[in-house]
Amino acid sequence: MASVEKLPMLAEGHAKLEAELKALRVERPLIVDAIEEARAHGDLSENAEYHAAKERQGQVEAAISDLEDKISRAHIIDPTTLSGDRIVFGATVTLLDDTDKPVRYQIVGQAEADAKVGRISYNSPLGRALIGRRVDDEIEVTVPSGDKFYVVQKLEFI
Repeated sequence: MASVEKLPMLAEGHAKLEAELKALRVERPLIVDAIEEARAHGDLSENAEYHAAKERQGQVEAAISDLEDKISRAHIIDPTTLSGDRIVFGATVTLLDDTDKPVRYQIVGQAEADAKVGRISYNSPLGRALIGRRVDDEIEVTVPSGDKFYVVQKLEFI
């Protein structure tokens, strides 16, 4: 029997998925109404409204299924309950790049990742390179823009 892999995520990431799921469930009956209305217009072979509504219905059903799967496999982690001297999921790290410019990232789940706001997935190249490291460790990581070098300056669980 196959085991179900848990998806680590922060509580706010879980809440975001729940909100997306709720919005899609609200949209679901509206799409059914749009399909019924488009059917009433007659010939379905040349009915763009009908085809658009059916396509949207497929997209919404797939998204609902995906979100339900992620939520059911969620393993919620509160970084404030963590401690230690190694980088783990949920940790916030400050790195110095090769120009000694500090950059700060929190290691989060894939659904929560947004590098623009300093959240990187534990599955990203940098996230994988950071897991298990300590303060003052040097890290070399290959990213799409090339090789990057960092030094771990600070580790926080906030």
